[in-house]
Amino acid sequence: MRKITSFCGLLLLTLPAFGPAQEAPAALPRTASPEGALVYFLAPANGATVTSPVTIRFGLRGMGVAPAGVTAPNTGHHHLLIDADLPPDNLPIPNDATHKHFGAGQTETELTLDPGKHTLQLVLGDAAHIPHQPPVRSEKITITVVAK
Repeated sequence: MRKITSFCGLLLLTLPAFGPAQEAPAALPRTASPEGALVYFLAPANGATVTSPVTIRFGLRGMGVAPAGVTAPNTGHHHLLIDADLPPDNLPIPNDATHKHFGAGQTETELTLDPGKHTLQLVLGDAAHIPHQPPVRSEKITITVVAK
């Protein structure tokens, strides 16, 4: 009987793993962006060869920069994706080593990157770090970091 009880307990612990699939997170409300809004890199240029640390400068046209939490119309703040694919447009942009947030309204940063090829992309987020509708994002650029 003891073996059956232990087996049943183990079975009960594993059953949740076979339960219904997890639902995708619910979409959050998105902030409108004006027609023609554009975020881009002032520096470095696509294809540039640089040394680390590299200064990254952000450009924005058709909108204003505002810190995270500020809900003024036609504003947002920059997010820099480093060697990462675009996150979902309907959820907050992650905040981790490959998704850098500039929630204080910064328009440039210095990055320390290992030697080699790296991709960079900018995404403008609203007060809650959610991409606008339609999304305001740059082209993905590639830079090569070389040792000094």
